[in-house]
Parts: sequence; structure tokens; C-alpha cells
Amino acid sequence: MNLSLKKRIAASFIGSNLMVLIIGFTVFYYLNSLNKQIQSITSNSSQISLLTDEVRISAVSILKMQKKIISNKSTEDDLDKLNGLAEGFQSQLQRLDSFYTEVEVKKTISKMIGYVDSLKTLLSKVSLFNTKDKAGISTIGELADKILEAFSEFQDMQYYQNEQRDKQIKEIIVETRRYMLIILIITFLFTMLMSLVIPGKIALPFKKINDAVRELQDCNFDVSIYYNQDDEIGELARELNKMISSMKHFEELRTDRISVEHRKFDILASMIKKNVLLANADGELIYLNNQMYRLLNVESESVLKKNMEDTIIPPSITDAYKLALKRRSKIDNAEVIISHKIKSQEEDESGQIVEVEKEEEIFNGFANVIPIRAKESSGDYYLMILSEEMFA
Repeated sequence: MNLSLKKRIAASFIGSNLMVLIIGFTVFYYLNSLNKQIQSITSNSSQISLLTDEVRISAVSILKMQKKIISNKSTEDDLDKLNGLAEGFQSQLQRLDSFYTEVEVKKTISKMIGYVDSLKTLLSKVSLFNTKDKAGISTIGELADKILEAFSEFQDMQYYQNEQRDKQIKEIIVETRRYMLIILIITFLFTMLMSLVIPGKIALPFKKINDAVRELQDCNFDVSIYYNQDDEIGELARELNKMISSMKHFEELRTDRISVEHRKFDILASMIKKNVLLANADGELIYLNNQMYRLLNVESESVLKKNMEDTIIPPSITDAYKLALKRRSKIDNAEVIISHKIKSQEEDESGQIVEVEKEEEIFNGFANVIPIRAKESSGDYYLMILSEEMFA
């Protein structure tokens, strides 16, 4: 499915927002789950702590009352109070037992409940004014001590469980932190991937268009923008391809026209049977006719498209051109002398044969430089015609 550039950017924006929402909800879920677990643990721990405090108070009260009864300073009301404390203590232990699932803890609580049942049973039968019940009163003290001993054992277990609870909370926090860190890393990698892929996908067609325009600036018309998406960029690419095709066709026509004009100029230059040169406004040689090639004894590759000063063109010709370029006007009958260096063998004073290099003049005449005007002076051409006779 082909989407327009506008829709693709909108889809990318929507995708980014959805990613942010998913991350936000995921983080909220883990934070909420962490909060619920900690709240559940701390809530149970708070209730257990309150019940433990109540049990502790009841156990201490039972111990105090037990000591009072053993000291023979108690009354029948004290036995009733001790019985009431035992009933309340038993109720607290039963509620405390419902919060635990560990076998050892429940076993200890059941042991305390058993001692309390035994204490209640004994209290219902003991009388302070019966001398035969002294052994029963002594048994009350023993049961109270056993209750206190079992409660001390329970407290040791509870201390251990508090440590386990703190450890569990730490583990939950560490695990939640690990999950959140994994989510953040995945999110970061996904975001980096999207930041690399999406801008690249959007920028790639513009890079192709930019490369094609640079090729056109270098007059290379054998380029084409390949983009198969049916969107705004695709429409721009198709229109640019049409323009490149038109420019290529125009360049071919222009090249053919220049080639035709060049052949015409070559024919005309050959017909006048004169030595002809053509240079542009920068002093670069554009054309030499056959007679000129033969006169200078050069090849086209060594002179064409090069500045005259960088070639073996004789100084008298370059001087005439320099003057015409400087004045931007016609130069009449500039003296031109063309000579070649030749080597010959001669005898020196001692009679030995040596090689001697001499200048041999092959042309002595005149040159007319005629400017061919363009709309701008930088587009002017300068035609030079050589003749052994002075121009009229």
C-alpha cells in the first residue's frame, strides 16, 4: 500500500505516540503491581503486629495474675479475671492463627491455645478456699509459664518472618526495577532504530533528487530518479524525469546543431585557403583549420581546449590574441613570424663535425583578429586569419 508523505509522517507520529503510551501503561502497571504487593505485605504485617501486641499484653497480664494467685493474696474475683484473660487470649490466638500458613508457626500457636484451654479447664475447678486445691493453683503457675515460653518461641519465629518479609519486599523491588530497566532498554533501542530508519526512509528520495540535480549541474543528462512510491515525492520525481528527458533531447539537438555549424565553419575556413584560428574570450583555442595544423605541425589534442600560452603556438600569434582580448576589438595587420628549430651539422674551428640548432623561418606575414560578438563579452570568440600579404 502506497501512502503519501503526509500520511507516512502522520503514521510515524501516531506510532511514536502509541509507543509512549504503551511504555507509560507498562511502567504504571509494574509500579501499581509493586505498590499492591508491598501494600498487601505491609497490611498483613501491620495486622499481625497489632495482634502480636495484644497477645503480648494478654500474656503479661496472665503472668501477673498468675503470680498474684500463687502469692495467696488473691480472691475468687482474681480467678474470674484470669479466666476472662484466658478467654480473650484464646480469641486473639485464633485470629492470629488465621494470618499464618507456615506449619511451625501454626503449631506453636496451637500449642499456646492448648495451654490456654487447659488453664481455663483448671480455673473452672480450682477454689482458693479449698486446701486440697493447692496443687491446682500450682499447676496454674506452670501453665502460665508454658504459655509464656511458647509465646517467646512464637516471637522468635515472628522475628525470622519479619526478616523474610523485608527480604521479599526487597526482591519484589529489585525484580520490578529489573523489568522496568529491560523495558527502558528495549524502548531506547526501538526509539534509536525508528530514529535511524524513519528519517532515512523520508530523506532517501530527497537525496536521490539532490544527486540527480548535481549531475544535471555537471551537464550529465544520463540520469534518472527511481522512486516507485505514489506520493508527493513520487510525483516530483516523475516530473523531474520528464524535465531531464526534455533537457537531454534539447542537448542532443544543440550538440547536433553545433556539429553542423562546426562543419559549415570548417568548410568555409578551408575554402578561403588561409590559415585560420579561433579562440574564446579566455584565450583557449577552439578551432584550427587544416592549413594551420600543417603550418604549425601540431595535433589537435595538443592545442584544442587549451590556453594558447600552454601550447607551442608561436609568441607572435599569442601576442596578437592578447592584444585583441585586452582591447576587446579588432586587430589589423599584426606582424606574425613563425619559425621552426632545425638541426644541422657543421664544421667548427678545429674541423670537427658538430650539430647546430638553428631557427628556420617558415612564415612571415600578417594577421587580422576579428571578434565575433555574443550577448556577453565572456561569450565572445576571436577569429584570426593569417596572410603573407598585408590585408587591405
